[in-house]
Amino acid sequence: MEYSTYGRHVAVDAWGVAFAHLNSADLLCKQMVQAAEASGATILSIQSKQFEPQGATVLLLLSESHMSIHTYPEKGFAALDCYTCGETVDPQVAIQAMLDFLQPLSTSLARMTRGMGALHVSTASEASDASGAADTRK
Repeated sequence: MEYSTYGRHVAVDAWGVAFAHLNSADLLCKQMVQAAEASGATILSIQSKQFEPQGATVLLLLSESHMSIHTYPEKGFAALDCYTCGETVDPQVAIQAMLDFLQPLSTSLARMTRGMGALHVSTASEASDASGAADTRK
């Protein structure tokens, strides 16, 4: 059986996020699971770490690859990424679900197509909209 190596990877830097949204590994785990499930991904395992005095990291191992968030609540910053292999799970859906929860004031986003030869990268930076949330859908 031949397998495709096609994959999509979305990475986002999110700024201007409320401290409370970034400083709870438990809350972030719950949101990440919902985001991954919304994208149709299959979660294999979850790892999380609450740092002292603040900050959290959550990693989801997916059947299709992975999803992660690393937070710096004191800076209002989160680094998110989601990589999925194949064509059935769209990582942008999972990332957008997380951005809808985090409500950042601004984002910087990179979309990559992987496994097809040369790495293809497209980027975008978004300012906040009238509601204060960044819309990274293109």
